[in-house]
Amino acid sequence: MSYFLEAAIEIAREAGGVLMSYRGVGFELKGEYDLVTAADRASEELVVKELKKRFPDHGIVAEEGGHAEMKSEYRWYVDPLDGTTNFAHGFPMFNATLALARRGEIIAGVIFDPERNELFATERGAGATLNGSKIRVSRAATLEDSLVATGFPSRRRHQNVNVHFYYQLAMMTHGVRRAGSAALDLAYTACGRLDAFWEFGLNPWDMAAGTLLVEEAGGRVTGMRGEAFDLYGPHLLADNTLIHEEILEVFGEVFEGNYRFPLPKLPAGDQTRTEATRG
Repeated sequence: MSYFLEAAIEIAREAGGVLMSYRGVGFELKGEYDLVTAADRASEELVVKELKKRFPDHGIVAEEGGHAEMKSEYRWYVDPLDGTTNFAHGFPMFNATLALARRGEIIAGVIFDPERNELFATERGAGATLNGSKIRVSRAATLEDSLVATGFPSRRRHQNVNVHFYYQLAMMTHGVRRAGSAALDLAYTACGRLDAFWEFGLNPWDMAAGTLLVEEAGGRVTGMRGEAFDLYGPHLLADNTLIHEEILEVFGEVFEGNYRFPLPKLPAGDQTRTEATRG
């Protein structure tokens, strides 16, 4: 294990401790729908401080605004609290995540879920682990046998087209989960709890560590059209490799406006309410 990864693990665990100390503390709006908590700020302050102390020449890109030494060949991507809305409402799906890039390539990453004390860690070429034990992606061979996940944005949700993709995969799989934490969705894909994850409009810090986890666990990461993965790209698909081409085929159809499963029609009038009350 490199010193970079050792440091990331230590810092992520410390950040997780900060998050847990703020459980139950209130939140405030930072936009029409986005939330920010005191935990966000406290966790980022700790992470940025520790990174600057250990790696003063490294760049830092952090969600809540912490930036430093952006000309360095090394750059840390930090989300001090991924799943802020979950955290603010007491829904137990949140984490702290850090990833290190060298000349634009992610080389190490950590995702720590303090609620479950689960630490996912990876280095390029060295595999991926959960609490020190090696992890691998699932062996699901078809979408029909898969459990998948996605996410929807807080802002500009009226402009997001993901509902079209969501419905098609919901009809073809065991189900689509929407837990509200992209980093954990990627970590769960890496360890086989999920078979695939996709989303539009993620930020680099949302997916930097998780995408490397998936790759090092034997999975595949691309854009939703099959193009090479871009940390700053418009969308992401990560899966167990076995179902990758099948998903891309479905996504390609949806991008072209073709649907295998049309949306169901709503019943007329008060039929839904009437039938519900009869039960």
